[in-house]
Amino acid sequence: MEKFSNKRITTIGLLFTCFIIFIFTFSLMQLEGQKNIVQTSSSNVVSNKKIGWGIKRNDNHEQPDVGTVNKNIIEKYKGICMGNAEKKYIYLTFDNGYEAGYTEKILEVLKQNNVPATFFLTAHYINSKPELVQRMIDEGHIIGNHTVNHKSMPEIDNETIKKEVMELHTAVYEKFGYEMKYIRPPKGEYSERTIAYTNTLGYTTVMWSFAYDDWDESKQGRTDYGKKKILDNLHNGEVMLLHGTSKDNSNILDECIKEIKNQGYEFRSLDQFE
Repeated sequence: MEKFSNKRITTIGLLFTCFIIFIFTFSLMQLEGQKNIVQTSSSNVVSNKKIGWGIKRNDNHEQPDVGTVNKNIIEKYKGICMGNAEKKYIYLTFDNGYEAGYTEKILEVLKQNNVPATFFLTAHYINSKPELVQRMIDEGHIIGNHTVNHKSMPEIDNETIKKEVMELHTAVYEKFGYEMKYIRPPKGEYSERTIAYTNTLGYTTVMWSFAYDDWDESKQGRTDYGKKKILDNLHNGEVMLLHGTSKDNSNILDECIKEIKNQGYEFRSLDQFE
């Protein structure tokens, strides 16, 4: 009887161990299958598949193709990437991760031409050049959130996103009494999950319908190239992305603005987006 009991106990132990292994393996399989799915609320499950923003240009001044996936996600979460195709409006935006010495000149050109712009700034910029941030605000430009550390959002969890966004939000409010409401995902990388979540933080995502390789400091000294890229790709409702770290942009901006206006386009603030 004792031997039988021991065998029975051993069998039960083995079965229990197998059951635990099965549950653990099944859980891992579920996690693997759901690695690109993140639940942002009890009733909203969205994809965390990383998407790098991209467009297919048209050289005939027609609006570019932003892609079906991009378009659907931006529209679903009421983001901004391109305006009305029937109106000759252009929305000028700059990404400023750091100050390279050209923003003061850019601001002067904008002031002289009465052109509004949006500057997407990181914490480094806010902390290192507060006087330029204040000037942007004083001269009627919009300050946008480009996060504290410029991390790829799909690669971090919601808690980290909240820190990256809201710590900068708080710093700008405390330093300048200014409350940001527009955000541009660092590196142009996003997912449906990240846009859905930043929406809950009170932010509108702003992408773009034109950009070029002006961010590369090793490719400066190409003013004719820059002007051609900008002017050849003008289109109605354009959200133009330029980098404030580009010396070429600071040198060609005045000429480009004047020519854009000559072609009948009107520069408008993101607050006037339609």
